[in-house]
Amino acid sequence: MQTVYDFHGLQFNGEKKSLQDYSGKVLLIVNTASKCFFTKQFKSLEQLYQKYRDQGFEILAFPSNDFHEQEPMTGLQLETFCRIQQQVTFPIFKRIHVVGDYCDPLFRFLSDKNLNGRVNVKPLWNFHKYLINKQGEVVDYFYSVTSPQAKRVTAKIEKLITA
Repeated sequence: MQTVYDFHGLQFNGEKKSLQDYSGKVLLIVNTASKCFFTKQFKSLEQLYQKYRDQGFEILAFPSNDFHEQEPMTGLQLETFCRIQQQVTFPIFKRIHVVGDYCDPLFRFLSDKNLNGRVNVKPLWNFHKYLINKQGEVVDYFYSVTSPQAKRVTAKIEKLITA
């Protein structure tokens, strides 16, 4: 069975970053967009990251323009928006497709139970979140409307961190 560790993301400098580098950590993988109602979740995600990062937790953000073209930026402009305007310190990768014919292999895996063994839900909008255990397995997901600070999110993260 595949895990998220079989995939990679493209960093803003164009280099591939293997998700194997996050082996043994609890991950929250999120598709993001800068012009979305849920863009305010960047602040909550950063707070979540600051709270748990020293306990083996990472957030991996994958910007996408798949939903009503709410991520028009790419490259340095997008990186600047995330790092400076939103003050995000967790890893953010280059813009990808998270649904459709050109869906990135990682998001195809995250959203297909036949591939990941557990979750069969595609992102319906920006800021859809997938929770990954320390073994790289998809264990849960949260729709865009679920705040990163919601008790059901933090309780599951805490449980996985201590497992």
